Amino acid sequence: MKNLKINNRFTAELPADPELTNEIRQVKNTLFSYVNPTKPSNPKLIHASEEVAALVGISKDEIQSEEFLNVFSGKEILDQTQPYAMCYAGHQFGNWAGQLGDGRAINLTEVENNKQRFTLQLKGAGKTPYSRTADGLAVLRSSIREYLCAEAMHYLGVPTTRSLSLILSGDQVLRDILYNGNPAYEKGAVVCRVAPSFIRFGSFEMLAARNELKNLKQFVEYNIKHYFPEITGEPKEQYLQFFQKIADSTREMILHWQRVGFVHGVMNTDNMSVHGITIDYGPYGWLENYDPNWTPNTTDSQNRRYRFGNQPQVAHWNLYQLANAIYPLINETEQLEKILESFMDNFISDYKIMFLSKLGIFTSTETDNDLIDNLEAVLQLAETDMTIFFRNLSTVKKSDSADEAVKKIEFAFYKIEEFSGEILEAWKKWFTVYLERLSVEELSDEERSEKMNAINPKYVLRNYMAQLAIDAADKDDYSLINEFYTLLQKPYDEQPEYEKWFAKRPDWARSKVGCSMLSCSS
Repeated sequence: MKNLKINNRFTAELPADPELTNEIRQVKNTLFSYVNPTKPSNPKLIHASEEVAALVGISKDEIQSEEFLNVFSGKEILDQTQPYAMCYAGHQFGNWAGQLGDGRAINLTEVENNKQRFTLQLKGAGKTPYSRTADGLAVLRSSIREYLCAEAMHYLGVPTTRSLSLILSGDQVLRDILYNGNPAYEKGAVVCRVAPSFIRFGSFEMLAARNELKNLKQFVEYNIKHYFPEITGEPKEQYLQFFQKIADSTREMILHWQRVGFVHGVMNTDNMSVHGITIDYGPYGWLENYDPNWTPNTTDSQNRRYRFGNQPQVAHWNLYQLANAIYPLINETEQLEKILESFMDNFISDYKIMFLSKLGIFTSTETDNDLIDNLEAVLQLAETDMTIFFRNLSTVKKSDSADEAVKKIEFAFYKIEEFSGEILEAWKKWFTVYLERLSVEELSDEERSEKMNAINPKYVLRNYMAQLAIDAADKDDYSLINEFYTLLQKPYDEQPEYEKWFAKRPDWARSKVGCSMLSCSS
């Protein structure tokens, strides 16, 4: 990979762990530890993204090389590089967890290409000093989900990490998928994921909690220098601008999640990026039935902290923790509190605009709040598929009657027999108001439909689809991985050859492990 331009700023400019042994331990006064990946026994490339490869400076031909396979499986180390795992802390499910760190992720290197910078990171490449009681490996099941979903999110227009490669390790990994005392061996795999960096809210929390204020100041200024160079002014003003930019990009990311029906499932502060990008695809899921209380995470099934409808509030809470972490550099609360207060105000305002655009309404009135609230209520009266409803809503015309409009979206209902009586009347009532609202919009039906279809995807990586790809891959059949990768590159296009994937969750997937809820076991 002769065109990779390596430039490791993180390890060159920030304090390193002086201890080089790969032993589980508390690591203080540092931001990372040098550690090499565990060598896989028999790596095999399942899939690689030519687009992401080109993004970082790897040619199409190089993807098929033995060097590519060895480097991105962890078998070989690139020249002029020294892999490392990052040290950070965080709040998990609202509770302080102390030191966490890259327990199954190893950063290979930073590269430059076309005036952009990227960090290349292996997930599932073995034990690090931060692995706690785990082995640092990953199974094929979770690796397929991460590889496909990150790319699917990118093409949906959602800020995210990218996926470069998916590689079988050739080794077996022991996992208890439901945490019920029944562990079993699964195929091991490694994903190479790509991002500007993998710096998290928890990185700053760790330094503040340990009162490592010199390192905290250095780290904040490192981030400003390299990722927010437009920030200027006195130091305190810079720190406030830094926090404001993170709050803004986080708000934008969550708006996109709500727009497409994505549920992260584990929004701990150590899973929140300073770049406002989606990271750490663990027990995520796609909202199929429109249920704001749904969470895909079995660990969260009781309190549902990370449910779909609560994601904006959790982002706000996580930003509070970040504000607390950088407070020692500012020593005053007023401006931080203003940024935090404006986060929810701005989110509510932006959410209204976003939701109305999903409805094909591009001007806003005071009564639109009721239109949105009433729709969110009727969507929950009977099991209704979110993606199909919003996509088919674009076929409704201004001249339609409420009955005709209802007919055009009934495919979104899981049990058509429930589509009667009071539920049917509630839908007709909503459509009557909606059609009146459309009548004052200047766009023609065709123009409105085109705009709606550009923001309401036809295809998302539904939970059962990912599981089908996993089941096939377990039998050495990677055709569905290839098919979904191609399909999800154009999620807003009709793609009639893939029409079968524009479908509600099948009954068999309603309670199947991996389709309804998932654990953190990976």
